[in-house]
Order: sequence, then C-alpha cells, then structure tokens
Amino acid sequence: MNIVIASNNAGKLREINRLLAPLGCEAQPQSHYNVPEAEEPHPTFIENCITKARHAAKLTGLPALADDSGICVTALGGSPGVHSARFAGEPKSDQRNNAKLIAALAGNPQREAYYYCMMVYLRHADDPQPLIAEGRWYGEIIDTPRGEAGFGYDPHFFIPALNKTAAELSSAEKDALSHRGQALTQLIAQLQNTHAITP
Repeated sequence: MNIVIASNNAGKLREINRLLAPLGCEAQPQSHYNVPEAEEPHPTFIENCITKARHAAKLTGLPALADDSGICVTALGGSPGVHSARFAGEPKSDQRNNAKLIAALAGNPQREAYYYCMMVYLRHADDPQPLIAEGRWYGEIIDTPRGEAGFGYDPHFFIPALNKTAAELSSAEKDALSHRGQALTQLIAQLQNTHAITP
C-alpha cells in the first residue's frame, strides 16, 4: 500500500517510516511526487495538519499522512507552538530557532515544556472522516545543548526522569516515548481497526 507523507522534514520522515515499517507500507515524502509544501496559515495544529494531508492527497491521488508538531513552552504562553519550525523566521533553521528560544528564556527559572504532535490520515482528499491522533511529551528546556541525535529542539529538550535530552536517546527510545511515537502508535491502531491497513 502506498501512502504519501505530507512533509519534507527528513527527521520526521525517518521517525514515521521506522514506525510504519512493520505494516509493510510504502510511505514516500510528498517531494517524491513533486508536491510542493502546503501553506500552514492556521493557528491550531489540527487545522494545519488536515490542510497538509488534504493538499498531498489531492495532488497525488493517494492516502495521505500528515503531522503537525511543535514545542510548547509554559513560560512563553505555549509558544513557539505551531510556529516552532519557523520560530526564527525564514529560511527554517534549527540552530536559529534554538538560539531564539534560549534567548527568550534567559533568566527565567520556569523551564517546563512539552512537545505536541497532531497526526491525521486521509484515505482520499475528500475523506469526511479523517483518522486523528495526538501525543504529548513533557520535559524542560536547558540552556546548554546535549546530544547529537534527533533534530529540531531535541538537544535542549531535557527529560528529568531519564537525565537525558531527546538528542541523547537512541532511535528506539525516542520512538517509544516521543509525542510523534505516541500519536503514530494511536493512528496505526485506528488504521488496523478500520482495516485501512492490515499488518
């Protein structure tokens, strides 16, 4: 079964494909089909996620899986949130986004944050009943980056219970704990329950 992933983010694509692999799905990024990135004008993860999935499904004629995710920092009123990928503006840059986040928290002892992931699966562009799942991964922001794995804000996202940042986790550890892993696990269960995908 072919699925288009409505993303060109290499890190996200690796994580999604690892989790989909046991199902035997052939999941390709939208760039494989020459689909340009969709606009993300909405203030909520769910609206942007459905928009991206519909865009990819419409232009490819395939079922589409979209992810809209970001980091929500308590001291910043939930920001960067839906603007996480472009927090420091265009072009998108993990390095500049992280620098802006740390600067925004300078001197602030409140460091609680969570990664949030919304995931949507559309059987076709006009699917009236999209499958929807979400995940939250709680931690805190540290000033000094740690770890070489992961992407985005992972080197600054610290999980106290593990005494590690997300960038210090193995792929298997991250898949088991992360916001994206949680959401995709839920979504896979829905796909199997509706027989959209069989293992």
